[in-house]
Amino acid sequence: KCLLIFSLSLGLIFLSGFFHMKNRNYITSKRHKEPLLPSMPCHAKTNVMFLKTHKTASSTILNVMFRFAEKYNLTVALPAGQLLHLGYPKTFLTHFVEEFEAIGQNYNIMCNHLRFNPSEVQKVMPANTFYFSILRNPIPLLESSYVYYKDTVPAFRFSKDVNEYLASPMKYYRWVDNKKNMYARNIMWYDFGYDNNAGDSKRYVQAVLDEIEQNFHLILIAEYFDESMILLKRALCWDLDDVVYFKLNSRSQDTVQTLTPESEEQIKAWCSLDWQLYLHFNHTFWRTVEKTIGLKDLEKEVNQLRMRQKELMQTCLSDQEAVEKDDIKDKAFLPFQSGAANILGYNLKQDLDNRTLRTCQKMVMPELQYTSYLHTVQHPHKERKQL
Repeated sequence: KCLLIFSLSLGLIFLSGFFHMKNRNYITSKRHKEPLLPSMPCHAKTNVMFLKTHKTASSTILNVMFRFAEKYNLTVALPAGQLLHLGYPKTFLTHFVEEFEAIGQNYNIMCNHLRFNPSEVQKVMPANTFYFSILRNPIPLLESSYVYYKDTVPAFRFSKDVNEYLASPMKYYRWVDNKKNMYARNIMWYDFGYDNNAGDSKRYVQAVLDEIEQNFHLILIAEYFDESMILLKRALCWDLDDVVYFKLNSRSQDTVQTLTPESEEQIKAWCSLDWQLYLHFNHTFWRTVEKTIGLKDLEKEVNQLRMRQKELMQTCLSDQEAVEKDDIKDKAFLPFQSGAANILGYNLKQDLDNRTLRTCQKMVMPELQYTSYLHTVQHPHKERKQL
């Protein structure tokens, strides 16, 4: 019955036309586009590939990408058929993209979960595509993965809590379950297409880091999310409203498990590949900031972003913040719930005019619903995705 109500509610949103791909109505901001470097001409990049890593605030970025695609009527490389990811956890192949054989290399945006495979991705995306991704500190990342995937990952299922798992991970981690256990060790390394159980020799790690630097123009850092969005805005030459966001797919604090100091140190060793990946690109992130913006201008633009975000929250949200799953009134906007996590969502104000409502709905739309909606718009002759 709940599923029927959810489907009907979601269907009403689709039928209302609030999210039409050609609609360009947004709550406008008075702030204007700024060039990446003052001496260079600035043109918005519309061919963009985002490698969506797990548990790294990447669902928020996916929402940003989808909204930009709608604003400019761009074509998104969406999962084929009833897939909600681009073949994940399998290594990406072109047939995971809806209608690749017909559309070819004419997609503009690619941002759903996939396991990176550069040669296949390059068959889908144009030659001038901008590639970026995001990383998160592996210590909170593993705790988040543990809670979120507790029921589905064999390595997590039989331990009492995250600290018990980390006290002796090999007691629970089985190589034979690797296609399900990738969330339990070096998940970011795996998402980038590499062996998450590989040895961490200095030579091997450096070769992978060099390869990632060749394949990606920018790597963002989740712990500095606002700074990351400004860096992305600059690199893509987008407007401030193109990167403003409401945090999506976050969980309530009462589901966060406290790591012991021993567990934190164990994560650095158990997920040593992710740890080295994170340390390296955390360093390159700040080096890029210094070369392109500078700390003073970065702080100023971050403040502008936060002011705009606050403005939109006051406009859109009845509660002025995210609420727990049971408090979400419109179940069409209920995020997917997994494991022991309580994934938060939003309630919109009831008296919004249609133009404002369209913008606000887009900003709170969870990942699976937005993917399903865009698939329906881009491929109306295909069967609607079942959520």
